Amino acid sequence: MNVDKSDARVKRMFGQIAPGYDRMNHLLSMNVDRYWRWKTVRRVAPQGTAPILDVCTGTGDLAFAYLRRVQPGTEVVATDFCREMLQVGRRKQQRRPGSGRVTFVEADTQQLPFENDVFQIVSVAFGLRNVADTDQGLAEMARVCKPGGKVAVLEFSEPGWQPFKAIYGCYMNYLLPRIGQLLARNKENAYKYLPESVGEFPSGRALVKRMEESGLQEVRFHRLSLGIATLYVGVK
Repeated sequence: MNVDKSDARVKRMFGQIAPGYDRMNHLLSMNVDRYWRWKTVRRVAPQGTAPILDVCTGTGDLAFAYLRRVQPGTEVVATDFCREMLQVGRRKQQRRPGSGRVTFVEADTQQLPFENDVFQIVSVAFGLRNVADTDQGLAEMARVCKPGGKVAVLEFSEPGWQPFKAIYGCYMNYLLPRIGQLLARNKENAYKYLPESVGEFPSGRALVKRMEESGLQEVRFHRLSLGIATLYVGVK
């Protein structure tokens, strides 16, 4: 089965769940998503004052996490093609003192509106698998990254260790879609789409290969929380 990841469907889906997106993320991950972002900004740490780009930013959580780690004067740019998600991010920004250096831009990761070789870090958290053309998204992330800069992809994955794999699979494939739809009703079945898209998305060596084909070097991956999530890092 091929999951419908068309731009129109993904944009509608995230527009429908945007108001409760953060609450559902923290609830369904039992707040572990905060740890994964914390781990990302420390393993792929800013150096100097060149700007940072977070694509498929959603409501901006990873962008805000990077803002807390950068030197004064460093700009953090956060892009997403779903206007409703960006609106939530901007409201969060208004409630957070000192977060004005995050610039939200409505843009498609498959066609980023930036020059080549601009950003010291280009990151994405749980968004690359939602891009219709994964390879085009990676190519654009690599294009706008500075030579010597890093591309970081934080994404869901499937644990390999039993019996945890079976327990997690039951939660992800049966419980999570029902809880998600009950608490955040939407016409696009977003929380059924979640495990389906994770199951189809390349992980481990397969995603490393795709990142290398986009022009990145020294690509490594680091499994988090027994493999529930994986952080991939490549150098341009």
